[in-house]
Amino acid sequence: MEHTDSIATQKNTTGKLFVVATPIGNMEDITLRALRVLSEVDLIAAEDTRHTGKFLKHHQIEAHLMSCYEHNEDKRSEELIHRLKKGQNIALVSNAGTPSVSDPGYRIIQKSISEGIQVIPIPGVSAAIASLCVSGLPTDSFIFIGFAPRKQGKRQTLFQSLSTETRTLIFYESPRRILNLVEDLLINLGERKAVLAREITKLHEEFIRDSLSQIINQIKFKGEIKGECTLIVEGLTSEIQISEDDLQQDILKAMDQTGKKLSEVVKKIAERHGISRKKVYDLALKIKKTNMQTRDNFH
Repeated sequence: MEHTDSIATQKNTTGKLFVVATPIGNMEDITLRALRVLSEVDLIAAEDTRHTGKFLKHHQIEAHLMSCYEHNEDKRSEELIHRLKKGQNIALVSNAGTPSVSDPGYRIIQKSISEGIQVIPIPGVSAAIASLCVSGLPTDSFIFIGFAPRKQGKRQTLFQSLSTETRTLIFYESPRRILNLVEDLLINLGERKAVLAREITKLHEEFIRDSLSQIINQIKFKGEIKGECTLIVEGLTSEIQISEDDLQQDILKAMDQTGKKLSEVVKKIAERHGISRKKVYDLALKIKKTNMQTRDNFH
């Protein structure tokens, strides 16, 4: 049976861009279609030619490689578009998983579409989906965040916007910064169920299924974390509660910050913990009244 994306029988004068998903660890996690396409194309645009070269050698595929990574993608895009227009078929691959998903490839895909070049997905493994499907957290609705911003302002804005998000959250992070990510999420989202997945499909594959605070403890106990990490975090649910003592401490801390109006304090804390503003406001007034009485008694 002839393949709909068969390269051998192609008669078009313009080439096709194949966006090919490759393994995230285990070399066997590759489709037969992907192997066929990689062996038939005129050129493979790879994030790291050395990395992709090892993968191709493992599967006994000989191919012409061209580097295409974050810092040269704009320049490479022009050359690749030129080759595609001349009729060459090109496969786009990243080091692991699907190109353009927290990986290089977006610019080339965008320019190819704008030039009327056919872009064909060759689906395969994804760290986000592989982690989510075994997380034990809701999979019917989720939001992929990828790597959180490093700049503090943008980072806090993002986390605060996610504090009331009911869908399951998916993050990517490097092993060096994973502890900081989990700590920031605990501060901004409150206690949640979560799963830290690392070394997925590899020999030392690990899934830590616990609360955010306990995952922090386990990371600190391990000392050094290796391998790229995927963090799956439970969305806001009615089951996520905060004790009145913890809520009171949160309010006190926020009220101690100068320049903060009570209404601003109430809004921020209510959104963070997914509880009504009235509950926070009533408790904040009670605290404020108690503090005033204490000062009056002292004087």
